[in-house]
Amino acid sequence: MIKIGDSLPAATLQEYSEVEGNGCNIGPNPVDVQQAAAGKTVAIFAVPGAFTPTCSARHVPGYIAQAEALRAAGVDEIWCLSVNDAFVMGAWARDQQTADTVRMLADGSGAFAQATGLTLDLSARGMGVRSARYSMLVRDGKVLALNIEAPGKFEVSDADTLLAQARSL
Repeated sequence: MIKIGDSLPAATLQEYSEVEGNGCNIGPNPVDVQQAAAGKTVAIFAVPGAFTPTCSARHVPGYIAQAEALRAAGVDEIWCLSVNDAFVMGAWARDQQTADTVRMLADGSGAFAQATGLTLDLSARGMGVRSARYSMLVRDGKVLALNIEAPGKFEVSDADTLLAQARSL
């Protein structure tokens, strides 16, 4: 399992773009995790699934609400990861109105979740293997803070916790 001080694993996520810009084509675009995090401070939070109750009602909205404060604390980008495809993450981004605030990144096959060791088996609930709920603060690809939730909990991966950590590091 990934831990503080480790580097992010080599993985490619997908991001759905509705408009061309910044070298991105319309549609799903690959995001090389290591390249995208290089030279930046990134607040990453992962959720078990797009459009799920806690994720939509509390997790994503908290990061949208704290985006400016996170930027003031030195965070360059905020990423939301989920084991969903890029089209679902794009639809969820529209629903949550995350444009220019949170990058909604798809880990469609769960490769990133597996590489970090942060998986959650929800097969009994018909959802398969997903990402665990967590947050991490990453600087230049290295993990500075990591907050992993117990299954079914939402206590330590929220935006306020990560903001306090960003301010202290």
